[in-house]
Amino acid sequence: MCRHLAYLGPRRELSDLLFNPPHSLLHQTYLPNDMRGGGTVNVDGFGVGWYGETRRPIRYRRSTPMWTDAGFTEIARATASTAVVAAVRSATIGLPINDAACAPFSDDRWLFSLNGRIEGWPHTAAEFAKQLPITDILTLEALTDTALIWAVVKRRLADGEDAGRVLTSVLQELAAANQGSRLNFLLTDGETVYATTWTHSLSLRQGADYVLLSSEPLDEHPDWQPVPDAHLVVATPTAVSMTAI
Repeated sequence: MCRHLAYLGPRRELSDLLFNPPHSLLHQTYLPNDMRGGGTVNVDGFGVGWYGETRRPIRYRRSTPMWTDAGFTEIARATASTAVVAAVRSATIGLPINDAACAPFSDDRWLFSLNGRIEGWPHTAAEFAKQLPITDILTLEALTDTALIWAVVKRRLADGEDAGRVLTSVLQELAAANQGSRLNFLLTDGETVYATTWTHSLSLRQGADYVLLSSEPLDEHPDWQPVPDAHLVVATPTAVSMTAI
């Protein structure tokens, strides 16, 4: 499975989130602590999304291991943001490895990431996909389970549905089709982050003016706390709620 994180709070350098901590996202590419459901490393690409002066996020995605991209290392040292989503990828066997398959996915003001997979893809997702217009399916950014999930999520968001309810309902529909699926979502509009846990880990660290969610804690700080399985997290820099799914 992949690894991802989300940060909201005071402006912070990307390198401080992705490279500098002892168990940073970079470290988790080649030495993760808690791989489940196949795979031992997360080297099939990476992606980072952050917000600048507007509410529309900026993205950087590559289908190579994070440590091979010296150019992005320089970008991360020179870039700071109040809201970040980043992911490193362990591709499910048979799915494409290219830039477009790497999270985070984006539309308008949103960033989205999946740590997990639809078990039995693509057969178990066929019924789920029927809710989309055929043009949405034909124009998926990548032929992956994450891209399909994002297509459904963004359409429901565009229809005005509450983001937390969207993630919860999508998770429940997919889990009902196959209990072996791992459905750990991250979604943000740069002001609030929404996350789910479904058969994989997520940890949360909250300060006075920031919140940080990560598949694995980035360091040994005592403020890290595990998010229980089968929960929805809704967080801003100053408030966090958890609800059982």
